[in-house]
Amino acid sequence: MANTGILSSQTMSATTYTSVYVPTVDTFGVVTLNITNKNSSAIRVRVAVATDPSLPVAGDYLEYQTEILANGVLERTGLVVEAGRTIYCYTTVANTDVVVYGIETETT
Repeated sequence: MANTGILSSQTMSATTYTSVYVPTVDTFGVVTLNITNKNSSAIRVRVAVATDPSLPVAGDYLEYQTEILANGVLERTGLVVEAGRTIYCYTTVANTDVVVYGIETETT
């Protein structure tokens, strides 16, 4: 049975990698990721899809030090994340939210 809708949502801490989405065993997700800057100044973010439970390494990054303007949003769509992978996000400033939504379905 597939899970649909919001699969993860959280507020990120500054300068810390946050695990924002991990498909459950024997599933994969097709997701959209939104990062919302709730600050009155620009921030920088990183987004990576890494082998779990490792933190991101070179070659895992989809975004690296990408600027999000004040009160702006970064959206990445069509991310396919298989079991054993984790989406990690990082922000330079607190008061930043991340939401992952889409569908998670069985691999068989």
